[in-house]
Amino acid sequence: MNRFDPTRPVPAKGPKAGAPRRERPVPGGGRPPEDSAAGTRPMPQDDEDNRHLPFGRRRPAAKPVEPVEMSRPQEPYESDDHRDAAARHDERADFFGEPDDEYGDDMRAGHGSQRGSRTNRPASASKSGKAAQKGKRRSPFRGFLIGLTVIAVTAGLAVGGAWVWLQGAVGPVTLREICTGEFTDGSKHTLEIDQADNAAIITGIAEKREFPVRAATIGVATAIQESKLRNITYGDRDSVGLFQQRPSMGWGTREEILDPIYATNKFYDELEKIGDLDDLTITEAAQKVQRSGFPEAYADHEPEARLIVSPLSGRSPGGWNCVLKDDAGLAAQQPGENGLTERAAAVRSAAKEELGRSKPEVDTAGTSLTYSVPASDNDRHAWALASWAVARADALGVKQVSLAGQRWTRADSNNGWVESTSELSNRQIQITVY
Repeated sequence: MNRFDPTRPVPAKGPKAGAPRRERPVPGGGRPPEDSAAGTRPMPQDDEDNRHLPFGRRRPAAKPVEPVEMSRPQEPYESDDHRDAAARHDERADFFGEPDDEYGDDMRAGHGSQRGSRTNRPASASKSGKAAQKGKRRSPFRGFLIGLTVIAVTAGLAVGGAWVWLQGAVGPVTLREICTGEFTDGSKHTLEIDQADNAAIITGIAEKREFPVRAATIGVATAIQESKLRNITYGDRDSVGLFQQRPSMGWGTREEILDPIYATNKFYDELEKIGDLDDLTITEAAQKVQRSGFPEAYADHEPEARLIVSPLSGRSPGGWNCVLKDDAGLAAQQPGENGLTERAAAVRSAAKEELGRSKPEVDTAGTSLTYSVPASDNDRHAWALASWAVARADALGVKQVSLAGQRWTRADSNNGWVESTSELSNRQIQITVY
């Protein structure tokens, strides 16, 4: 027989009938009060909240919250991002002429991207703001017109400034002082002023010694390789000067070698011993004099040497020009016992020492020297003297050089040789100093 009968009622769990009832102890002792109706103790009001606490513990009663009166209404929080966004919106509105919209109002009110969230602002403030903006709305083309006006004004100032500059109203323009040798075919080579000064000395002494123009080309090419046409005070071992000559090798004392005129004459003394230069290349002739460890380097400078020597020797008439600053501020000089000012006397001495030209005619002021080339010389020698005077103008204080129909003026040196109405002949050269 199955012990489990599904039809048999299950007895309810609980205390047996007639068993004494267990009562829950009350804190502090004593018995709980009996409910008058049911005969059981009443449930405390907060038993539901305290049922998870240990036996006998109660949560403290919450204190009532007293209302706090604010002295002024609190303003909504406004972050830096909100302020920046509102500022950018206002800038766009000012530039393009757009009226403030709901987004801009919200951003200034600190509501971020909540478009249409107007609950934190009084309706009266919104209406007053719209009323104030109503009369300030701008045309959408206002920003465009402002930008166009700024561009037009800027362009006008630029054009006006350029015109003033071209008219010379802002003062003299600083010129770069350089000298240029130019072939008749238009090819050019430029030198600094001190380099041109030394090139004129080397070419002029070859003219004085009646050497062929090729000798001057060899001398200039050698000086370019050795010193870049500068009278330097240093070099390999004891080498100094234009040609890097060594006192220990019998070229003279250090002081003598540092004199460009002395150094050039010593170079030509050795070059003259070689004989016919037409049978030698530039490198071969220079190497016989210099005995360099890099003889082939002289040939590298032959093209530029030709561009320098050709106008300085008069073979390219009018091909030499020096752009110099005007020295009109130099103090005037009075002629001495020889009838020449100090500057004019320096020009006469240099022309004799470097070119062999002497006995010029002197004007009454003692500032102009007029040289006449002998009839035995061709026009090349006249241009050689004129080009020499231009190349040495900075060192000697030359103001103007003139010959038949041509004039070079230091104050207008940027234009080079220009036509003139001078009465000088093709064999006359006039050199005027400050």
